[in-house]
Amino acid sequence: MAGNAEWRLTAVFIPGVIGLVLSFACATVDAQSVDAQSVDHSTFATSDQCIACHSNIVDADGQNVSIGHVWRGSMMAQSARDPYWQASVRREVTDHPGARAEIEDTCSTCHMPMARVVARENGGLGEVFAHLEAARRGEESALLAMDGVSCTTCHQIRPDNLGEESSFDGNFVIRTDPGVDPQIFGPFEVDDGLTRVMQSATGFLPDSSTHVQQSEFCATCHTLFTTSLDAEGREVARFPEQTPYLEWRHSAFAASESCQSCHMPEAASAPISSVLGEYRENVSQHVFRGGNAFMLRILDKYRDELLVSAPPSDLQRAAEATLENLETATARLEVLAVSRDEEHISVDIEVTNLAGHKLPTAYPSRRAWVHLTVHDGAGELLYESGAMNPDGSIEGNDNDADASRYEPHYQVIDDPGQVQIYEPIIADGSGRVTTGLLTAVTYAKDNRLLPEGFDRETADAAIMVHGQAGEDGDFQAGSDRIRYLVEVPAGVQRVDVRARLMFQTIGFRWAQNLAPYDAHETKRFVFYFNENASTSAVVLAEANHRQDLP
Repeated sequence: MAGNAEWRLTAVFIPGVIGLVLSFACATVDAQSVDAQSVDHSTFATSDQCIACHSNIVDADGQNVSIGHVWRGSMMAQSARDPYWQASVRREVTDHPGARAEIEDTCSTCHMPMARVVARENGGLGEVFAHLEAARRGEESALLAMDGVSCTTCHQIRPDNLGEESSFDGNFVIRTDPGVDPQIFGPFEVDDGLTRVMQSATGFLPDSSTHVQQSEFCATCHTLFTTSLDAEGREVARFPEQTPYLEWRHSAFAASESCQSCHMPEAASAPISSVLGEYRENVSQHVFRGGNAFMLRILDKYRDELLVSAPPSDLQRAAEATLENLETATARLEVLAVSRDEEHISVDIEVTNLAGHKLPTAYPSRRAWVHLTVHDGAGELLYESGAMNPDGSIEGNDNDADASRYEPHYQVIDDPGQVQIYEPIIADGSGRVTTGLLTAVTYAKDNRLLPEGFDRETADAAIMVHGQAGEDGDFQAGSDRIRYLVEVPAGVQRVDVRARLMFQTIGFRWAQNLAPYDAHETKRFVFYFNENASTSAVVLAEANHRQDLP
């Protein structure tokens, strides 16, 4: 199939439009130089071709909602360049060398999807490191792989199996019929004239379908079960590595909000194309706002090493939008009461999850925790739990101090060495704590904050609560309450309580467990993390309370 592929330039002469529409804002090579044998452009096109017409767009409020420019600053666009993902894949193939081909195939499914589809259609398996090495050499064969989750990936996904278990683990359906112009799906009707323009210019046939606006569409890659292997390479379990879609489906949000409504918020009336585009209502912005502001800044800071082609302004805008979303739309924190009892004061706080899935969710390196301080009226620190150290570790966290241990879920915290951390802790078949995904067979702890409407009793095994949180009556759908018992000298007449809910996309232990691996990708990421650890956390919510004591 690749041998018959044809490269189509993004150069379109349109009657009534003066000039030539050309844009290669993200291109790293001249499109004319690409060997059709090395990249299958009959099925896919790289994003630089789409950007030509789907950028320079302003909505009715004057906001820049350029689809291509906004997308290229997102983690979707950077999925193949993500140095933590690269390091994690390297770790897994090192731990399980006999399964290397299958591991790379699985991990390329949603991080290098176009190259993987082409490989599969040609009877092979998806690869990771061959593409990365080719990209470092500047070879055109790496173009599809390095374009990440690109335009012609998502917009060619068909509705055939969406919502079914068969669609999970990246098993979306893209038709690759030779000799047939592939369909590109969007939610809007396109008139015959513009349909012919796009088909003639790009070889893609636009078609309208609302399945691209449904959560089941996102679920194909964001519901992932990995195959766990023992020391001999035998399959021993099917492990729910990330399940935000299943968590959402089990929440109150499933009745009213989709994944796209939060992660791709709608703009004011806007065209979807800068060429003959008519204004449309309910245009989804391609910001894909999530939680990874830390990685977006890493990508920008080390852009040359990571072969990042998106302009710094696009990555910075994406990081700022991510940070704003984290700080305003994910959680709420409240100090409910402060009271004195003999030698202690009791501080009751409540953490509320505003998201439509667990908080945090998805890849298990993520964690949120409560940092609480108590000062007296003169500003002297009396108590602190959950301070983050400059190296990105949490003071008092057992897992950061010792990879074999972890901090339990707490109902009452009566020692500053205890920290309430909302996190998944994964374990192997012997119950040993690990950060190796293909070694994990169960969750030793999962007390991530539940979304509103989440029924713990009916949750299936893939999304259930694990550990002591399951016995905590205050750990409920949508929130958790914690009591802190703080020793306060008798003479203290007033206290100032400050509580902050902190968040990291990559916890200290998940980064440091890569350090023993003697490979370029692992050593590079550990260096990145250590150099930037002090900025690895975000404050999701904050509450301050001043209380006079009897």
